[in-house]
Amino acid sequence: MEESINALKEKFPDVDYRPLKLDLSSQQAVRAAAAELLSWTDVPSIDIVVNSAGIMNIPERTMNEDGIEIQFATNHIGHFLFTCLIMPKLLKAAETTERGSTRVVNISSGSPTVGSMRWSDMNFEKINKDLPEAEQPAYATHRLFGAKDPENKSYLPLEGYNQSKVANLLFSIAVNKRLYEKHGILSLTVHPGVIPTELGRSALPETMEAVRAMAENKVFTYKTLGAGAATGVVAALDPQLGAGETRDGKENWGVFLVDCQISDKATPLAESSAEAEKLWKLSEDLVKEKFAW
Repeated sequence: MEESINALKEKFPDVDYRPLKLDLSSQQAVRAAAAELLSWTDVPSIDIVVNSAGIMNIPERTMNEDGIEIQFATNHIGHFLFTCLIMPKLLKAAETTERGSTRVVNISSGSPTVGSMRWSDMNFEKINKDLPEAEQPAYATHRLFGAKDPENKSYLPLEGYNQSKVANLLFSIAVNKRLYEKHGILSLTVHPGVIPTELGRSALPETMEAVRAMAENKVFTYKTLGAGAATGVVAALDPQLGAGETRDGKENWGVFLVDCQISDKATPLAESSAEAEKLWKLSEDLVKEKFAW
């Protein structure tokens, strides 16, 4: 962390930096980090939160200390809890800025274009083909990424990731319902693109081989770090973006961004207001706390 701060100081010496240790996989650690941030009296308000950290493709089904599948716990529940706990400082910022200037940006992936929530089996205990049809994985996508016989598996590493990243978009939709009209706080979700980072370091060998083959065959093109960050910057700062609308039968059009543009590629379930409310209730139940502002 200090190495990153020092590198940033060389390029932007006039900016103040403050490190904060945050283990998103642990609710106890998240609460401790939020309490520390809230104690910073010299930082009375926060204008923008970018929820970016995450894990991917954990090879074996793994539960965190709270009994939640580790990718969902880290990539959604950790961000949900941290954002809600530090909301007083965002609300303070929103008091003196234009509507939509104070923002929560969730860094997702391409998962909302293929995935949905696994409501009847959040911890991946049931065989995929036995799930309700709407909750079953996109089998063709998993085969493309090297999975064998995905219908007869219960846990697929990529599906754990997909569910957590769909949750990122639904979280934004739920935040907008609660905070945009009342307080002017806007939330958006972005797919940053495929970027060669250490995110996929836990992937199985067959998954890595499939990814290499797709890259060679131009199924996707890797983005640079700068290009990968660009859509998140747009989501954080573009004054023309809003809380979403119903357009051409699609709910919440305008909340999901890809390649610095609004995307219409999310599945109906990934941008559903009803699904977002269901996720909010589940999230509150899992953290054992209700939030209202």
